[in-house]
Amino acid sequence: MNTRETAAAELTDGRRIAIVDYGLGNVANVRRALEFLGHRVELTKDPDVLRRADVLILPGVGHFADAMKRLEADGLIPLLTELKEEKPFIGICLGMQLLFEHSEEGDVDGLGFIPGAITRIETRLPVPHLGWNALASDRPELDGKDMYFIHTYKAAPGPHTVATADYGGETVTALVQSGQLIGIQFHPEKSGDAGLILLQQAVTGGFREKEEASE
Repeated sequence: MNTRETAAAELTDGRRIAIVDYGLGNVANVRRALEFLGHRVELTKDPDVLRRADVLILPGVGHFADAMKRLEADGLIPLLTELKEEKPFIGICLGMQLLFEHSEEGDVDGLGFIPGAITRIETRLPVPHLGWNALASDRPELDGKDMYFIHTYKAAPGPHTVATADYGGETVTALVQSGQLIGIQFHPEKSGDAGLILLQQAVTGGFREKEEASE
């Protein structure tokens, strides 16, 4: 049994996962990764299916303002606001950024689930931040792990930050958790074995103790 198969066999508990379908996101790769880990996955915007799910995933690739318009047009914002209090809710890449209050990209408000704003990366290096980069975290299971990033905008570190990455002297938030809300800036589904293990940890409990996560 190879490393990926071992990780799946040891960590899976078969959650029902709903990926929010709003037309933006690297959905196929995320879905394959979750199914590899043994979960039951559905791509949907049906309110009943979203309510029945054990875990929600908000993916996203593209422009922040376009994403918010699509969520609003599909009537998903009130539902997501309700469900974030009831179950684990994971935003990936642009999906993480949408959890915050505002973004410079389009100068629009986000979902406002996590305090803070999304701003453009300012560094001497080329933007977007593209490729492998190591996480920095006080969590031993995260610190030093290489993950695959591709993004032009970022969240500044704040009280809910669990891991960061350095890009040309700019510290970008790589992972946040507030209660059952988790935001992942990089692509765990493209980050090899370490990414799969991290994705499984996000789905099955997260990265902070309950007391810490609620602060």
